[in-house]
Amino acid sequence: MAAVVRMPALAAGATEAAIQSWLVAVGDEVSAGQPIVEIETEKAVVEYEAEEAGVLARILVDEGSSADVGSPIAVLAAVGEDLAVAGRSVPAGQPEETPVTTGAAAGTETSEDGNLLPPPAVAELEPSSAAEPSSDPGPPRRLFASPLVRRLAAERGLDLSSVVGTGPNGRIVRRDLDEQSPPAAQAPSTPAAPDVRAPAAPPTAARAEESPAVDVEVIPHSGMRRAIARRLTESTSTVPHFFLRARIRVDELLALRARINEGRATRISVNDFVIKAAAAALLEVPEANAIWTEQAMHRFSHADIAVAVSVPGGLVTPVIRGVDRMSLGEVSAAIADRVERARAGRLKQEELEGGSFSVSNLGMYGTEEFAAIINPPHSGILAIGAAHPSPVVVDGELVVGTVMTVTLSADHRVLDGALAAQWLAAFVAKMENPLSILV
Repeated sequence: MAAVVRMPALAAGATEAAIQSWLVAVGDEVSAGQPIVEIETEKAVVEYEAEEAGVLARILVDEGSSADVGSPIAVLAAVGEDLAVAGRSVPAGQPEETPVTTGAAAGTETSEDGNLLPPPAVAELEPSSAAEPSSDPGPPRRLFASPLVRRLAAERGLDLSSVVGTGPNGRIVRRDLDEQSPPAAQAPSTPAAPDVRAPAAPPTAARAEESPAVDVEVIPHSGMRRAIARRLTESTSTVPHFFLRARIRVDELLALRARINEGRATRISVNDFVIKAAAAALLEVPEANAIWTEQAMHRFSHADIAVAVSVPGGLVTPVIRGVDRMSLGEVSAAIADRVERARAGRLKQEELEGGSFSVSNLGMYGTEEFAAIINPPHSGILAIGAAHPSPVVVDGELVVGTVMTVTLSADHRVLDGALAAQWLAAFVAKMENPLSILV
C-alpha cells in the first residue's frame, strides 16, 4: 500500500522547509533508512531518510520549492505496486498543491509582520483563438503554488497568471518567479508631492533612473540567508550586548603546539586550544555557563560550545558537546569533523542545537580584532583575532612577543560586568599557561 512522505519538522518551531534536491527519482527503489531528499532548514541542509522500504511513485514538491511541515512531499509505493495508481494516493484534505484562483476569488494572506498582503494582481487569461466564442467566460483558470510562492509573488508585484510553472503538473515554484524580471520601478502607494524647489534633473540622469543597472546581479535570498538575517537582527534587538576585550600573549602556547605536532599526522590548531580553554573557563566560572529563558536561568554542568563555520551562502554553528571531558586531540578531531560535514551539508539538526557559548575565529584571515553578535540562546560569544608580533613589557623591559586580541560579547541578562570579566580573566590565564589546558 502506498505511503505518503510528509515534510518533517527538522527544527524546533519550524513551520515550513524547502526541498533542496531529491536524491532518488520516480521509479527508484529505496530501502528503510536510505536518504531520499535534502531539505533546507533555517540552519543547514539536512538529509531525510525513508522510514520504510518501497518505490518512489511520485514527487509532490519540486526542488527549490517550500512546503509546510506535515504536508505531503512524495508518495512511496510498495514494491510491485502500480506506480500510476499509487501516485494518486494523496490523503483527502491534504493536497500536494495549494490552488491559486485568478480573479476576485483570490484571497489575501499576511506578511511576516502580521500585516495583510494584497493578492497578486492577476488578469483573466484570454481564451485560445481556436476556442469557440462564448458569452460565458467560465470559471477563472486555477494555478498551483505554495503559500511561500504566493507571498513572494505578492511582494515582487508579479502576476502569477503570467508565470509558466515548471514544477509537477505545472506547479509554480520559486525558481519560476526568479526567472521573471520584476518591474523596473514600483509606484508608491501614495504619490509623493513634487519638490518645487528641486531643479529638473538632466535628461541623462532621468534615463539612468528609468533603466535598471545592467551590471547588477539579483540574488534571491536563500533560506539560510533569511534565517541568519532574522536571528541576528533579533539578537541585536532583544539581547543586551556588552563587550570586553583582552590581549593574550601566546608565545608559550605556540611553542607547546609545535612540540605536540611533531610527528603527528593530524595537527593541533590554535583554535583547538581556544575551544578547550573556553570550556575550562566555563567550569571555573560556572555562573557564566548559563542561558537566559523567560521563566528561569538554565545553568549547565558541562561545557557545550558552538563553533562558527563559514559555508557557501552563510555560516552555521555546530555544537561540540562535553568539551570539558575531551582531550585536546579529541576536541581537534571533533571540530575537524563538524567543519567537514558542515561544508558538505551533512550536519544533523541536533548538532546545531544546544550549548551555552560560541567561539568565532577570524584570525586565519588576518583580522586582528572584531566583536561578534551573540547567537541566541547562548549567553556569550568569543571573537578571536590573529596572533601577531607586538611589543610587550616583561620585568620592566620592552620585548617583542606574539599577541592575540580576543573580544567577549556577553548577554547582560545572564552576565554582569564583573562576572564576564572574571570569565575572561580565567580564559586568558589558561591560554597564557597552556599546560593547564591539558590537565
